[in-house]
Amino acid sequence: MLLAGLGVTGTVVAAATVIGAYFYVSPSLPKAETIREIPLQIPLRIFSRDGRLIEEVGERRRILVTYDELPPYVVDAFVSAEDGRFFEHPGIDYQGILRALMLLIKSGEISGGGSTITQQLARDYFLTREQLFTRKLREAFLAWQIEQTFTKEEIMALFLNKMFFGQRAYGVAAAAQVYFGKSLQDINIAEAATLAGVLPAPSEYNPVRSPANSGMRRRYVLNRMNDLGYIDDQQLEVAMAYPLESRLHGTKNELSAPYVAEMVRREMITRYGEQATYSAGYSVITTLDSRLQSAGNYAVKNGLLEFTRRRGYRGPIDSVELEPEVLLLPYADWPEELRRQLQDYSNPADLKVAIVTALNADNSADIMLQEGIPSSIAWHGISWARPYIDRETRGPAPQSVEDVLAVGNIIYVMPITVGGWALAQLPTAQSALVSVDPLDGAITSLVGGLDFSLSKFNRANQSARQPGSSFKPFIYSAALEAGNTLATIVLDAPVVINSSELEQLWRPVNYSGRFYGEQRVREAMVRSMNLASVRLLLNNTGIRNAVNHLSPFGFNDAALPRNGSLALGGGNASPLDMAQAYATFANGGYAVKPYVIDAIIGPTGESLYRAEPFVVCPKCEPGDARPVQAEPQFPIHFAQSDKVIGIDEQPAGDSEEYDEFAATGEPEVIYDEAFSDGSVSLEQMAILGETYQPDAKIAPELFEGVKLAKRIISPQNAFLIQDAMRDVVRRGTGVRARVLGRTDLSGKTGTSNDRRDAWFAGFNADMVGVVWVGYDDDSALGPREEGSRTALPIWIEFMRIAFKGVPNHRMDMPEGIVTVRISKTTGCPASASHPPEDVMFEHFREEFVPECETDDVVPDIFNTSNESEDLF
Repeated sequence: MLLAGLGVTGTVVAAATVIGAYFYVSPSLPKAETIREIPLQIPLRIFSRDGRLIEEVGERRRILVTYDELPPYVVDAFVSAEDGRFFEHPGIDYQGILRALMLLIKSGEISGGGSTITQQLARDYFLTREQLFTRKLREAFLAWQIEQTFTKEEIMALFLNKMFFGQRAYGVAAAAQVYFGKSLQDINIAEAATLAGVLPAPSEYNPVRSPANSGMRRRYVLNRMNDLGYIDDQQLEVAMAYPLESRLHGTKNELSAPYVAEMVRREMITRYGEQATYSAGYSVITTLDSRLQSAGNYAVKNGLLEFTRRRGYRGPIDSVELEPEVLLLPYADWPEELRRQLQDYSNPADLKVAIVTALNADNSADIMLQEGIPSSIAWHGISWARPYIDRETRGPAPQSVEDVLAVGNIIYVMPITVGGWALAQLPTAQSALVSVDPLDGAITSLVGGLDFSLSKFNRANQSARQPGSSFKPFIYSAALEAGNTLATIVLDAPVVINSSELEQLWRPVNYSGRFYGEQRVREAMVRSMNLASVRLLLNNTGIRNAVNHLSPFGFNDAALPRNGSLALGGGNASPLDMAQAYATFANGGYAVKPYVIDAIIGPTGESLYRAEPFVVCPKCEPGDARPVQAEPQFPIHFAQSDKVIGIDEQPAGDSEEYDEFAATGEPEVIYDEAFSDGSVSLEQMAILGETYQPDAKIAPELFEGVKLAKRIISPQNAFLIQDAMRDVVRRGTGVRARVLGRTDLSGKTGTSNDRRDAWFAGFNADMVGVVWVGYDDDSALGPREEGSRTALPIWIEFMRIAFKGVPNHRMDMPEGIVTVRISKTTGCPASASHPPEDVMFEHFREEFVPECETDDVVPDIFNTSNESEDLF
């Protein structure tokens, strides 16, 4: 009886103590459900338009996962390591409490340990880590509240998303990426145990900081998993034998676009402030196309590597002096200092670091790659390396490997397409590439330099350089607007101008140093004649007229000097400026503004921003009700109706249906009538739906809210400039682009004074691409390094990938353009008797067809003139 009474008394006292303790601490306890309202610090995540991760920006790396996304063995590992009875207790484990009480009795101190996963979650959300009895009480009661509010699965997900794992990794999914370079779903049992072992002391137990401590903790967790029945003995043996990885991995970026990521980061800070940008969990969808961005990265890197080879070999990164026998040993036997020295070198522009271990009689070189892998470089990968003397001069071609390399040289190498490696060096020149969609200005790719880790300066939008001759199409557009034509004759001869803005006497010259005399405007553009362009501006257009014409293209004052150098691109513009301006030619005459942020998504998935760019949409403009079709198609006939619904253009190739129709006469276009009188059946409507595209006059409700781009030049002006620039590609300075095998490309090369800048800008109706190459210090690129040789190959390599599988697409000839047979020499309409070798066809605006004085004497085809003279 006494024992029973004591038991009851003890129970009552214990219950009273618990109740009293609860009422003592309850006023200071937050509500458990507020966990849902406490935002976790999640970095800014930046994506391409097609969903590829570009970058995570923020101090804390965190990837949120749900319980269903947790592999079972990950949950098992954390239960084993932290709380073996997690799925059984109500948030407080009495066994753990008893252990903590025993330690308190023995040591007289409150120790850590004994906390369940739920208690740890309560502490990390609401409390501190102070070893105080009152904190332990609050922790226990909060854990009980949490268990009453959330399911076990929700608690586990909250716990694994919240906890710190070291190396800026918060949450188990981010930790998997940081320590193993894998998504959480891809890690194995051994790696899950490693992560679970980190939690008690992330700074001491993470595998990067201390592989030994991490290995010890992993063994403990794996043994606990085996003891609790989560893994069997065979799985334990395999996991124990699995190598422990001890290196740091970055964010698993799926697309390299660091210059765009930086543009986005700056814009987000402007909009939301630094703290929110880095931790509020925003996601930004950019306008980048991952395929085009990857193509741009590849083209810029390869183009600069090819350029630096042409300028000569500057020598190895470094050299080490060792006994030759040392480098012939297996890598594992090399001195630790040498291996550490190799590991310290970075890999800019994806170049690999290697050390030369031997030179061979066949002029090849044996190398050891940075990772400890032996390989070799054949002579064809070395023979390019003529010694660099200065940016203008190279030494003689090497005759043997000894002329280039020595044992102990630390060098850069790059993989080559035929297999193996080639000697490489880090380019000192820079390049930028940008492409935009001409219909709305969306930036589809942007490369601001060779390597963001070497230089964060974005040359695509922050660098203002002389565009040189790539600016000429805008001058020619202004000239056409002033009444000139592509057949207007201009004189390509010496020009001397007295100008205080340029020099006391300004004497521009042609690149070739020659003068070409009288030339048609088209020919002057195709052959990029400087002197003809200057005369076209000064004598035929006027500087003020040209500036007024060019300002709407998006150029600022720095790009539009008010003197003759304007004709030669003597101002300053960025590659993005040039892409924006060229888009007007590509889209048929409309102004668009480049943009890179397509959407901003909040941390809970809500849409915070959606780009609403001005778009090119001719059929959205109120006006003529003619139906718009992408391609001509033959008329459609319906048996039960006498009406013909279709268009009046013959399709390419032969068509029996068209031949049958041609005999009956020209059809009437009656889309709107066909629908309005109800005479079209559902079957007919289904067929019609493939071609029927109403404009804003027929169906204005379809186009409400569309922000229409402003037309700044006429479609006739845009068409004529496009056509002239197609000749640049067909037979002019851009002829190398013919290798792409397309008929829709227009473009223009550009080279600034003293070859400081090399440009190529080109486009079709779907894309504009601009490439610039130069040195950051504005020094000369070197002999023969002009737009066609230095920038154009990068553009070609980019477009080779960008246009793969994409059909030709160029602007159709607009109304108001006529084609006239002219004399190549005079630019005047040619008579039927004009010598055929001097005849060509040229496009004109109807109102500007030249009217020239012609000789109206009828040719004496019977040679009777002598007879007539004899009569007199």
